Amino acid sequence: MDRPRYRLLTCDLDGTLLQDHRFVSDRVRWAIAAARERGVCVTLATGRSYQSTRPHAQSLGIDQPLICYQGALICDANTGQALRRATLDPSLVDEAIELSRAEGWHLILYADEDILLTEYRYAEDMYRQMLGPTFRRVNDLRSALRDGVVKVTFMDDEELTPTIEARMRHLFADRIQVLRSHPMFVEGLPPGSSKGSALVWLAQQLGVPQSEVMAIGDQDNDVAMLHWAGLGVAMGNGSQRCRQVADWIAPAIEEDGAAVAIERFVLSEV
Repeated sequence: MDRPRYRLLTCDLDGTLLQDHRFVSDRVRWAIAAARERGVCVTLATGRSYQSTRPHAQSLGIDQPLICYQGALICDANTGQALRRATLDPSLVDEAIELSRAEGWHLILYADEDILLTEYRYAEDMYRQMLGPTFRRVNDLRSALRDGVVKVTFMDDEELTPTIEARMRHLFADRIQVLRSHPMFVEGLPPGSSKGSALVWLAQQLGVPQSEVMAIGDQDNDVAMLHWAGLGVAMGNGSQRCRQVADWIAPAIEEDGAAVAIERFVLSEV
């Protein structure tokens, strides 16, 4: 069997592989399994925690290190051991907490597997689907924190998040990396953290050159990894920025766009 052109395949999860945050289609499962059989290193790059990502990785047979929390955390797929980790300065976390109080914004803090919030503004099942199983409702965010905060997220209705994003960029400037990972999420990460920088690190660890890396994503938080990868693929349902930076645009997730891309660029003999 010929060596595949792309030896490292990195896929976003929600909106790329996961439909409605719940399931991966049979065609996408087959394409990922076929890529792995050809010797391709396949991994996931997501804003989710390790505990929320691991079941999906296991169901897809993925055993390469997982890129979590938008690249601020890279974990061993089997043990969850942190291989690379960045945290926010505590003073910036304090500013985010004060901002949420002053503006009435819905704040979620991520400290490794500890995901904390003080209220439910949406159905509890939505949090379970979006955040995974380890989120906790607490009375006070500061007193509940036990470890360094990897990520802060403001969650709101889709029409309000652009305003939140603009305000965060103005207030935090280069002290926090601000990005949109979902129409309802505006996230703040340690400076320099991104799926792109995490992918660079992982490719180096695996000994895979940039030209042999393929990445698939759908939102603004995927832009950095699509831009760096030898082949960046945006989903047809992706954000405008994501589609603009991509080398190729796949069909939408409802049309198994990720599978179409893998079949075309990894599994095809052409």
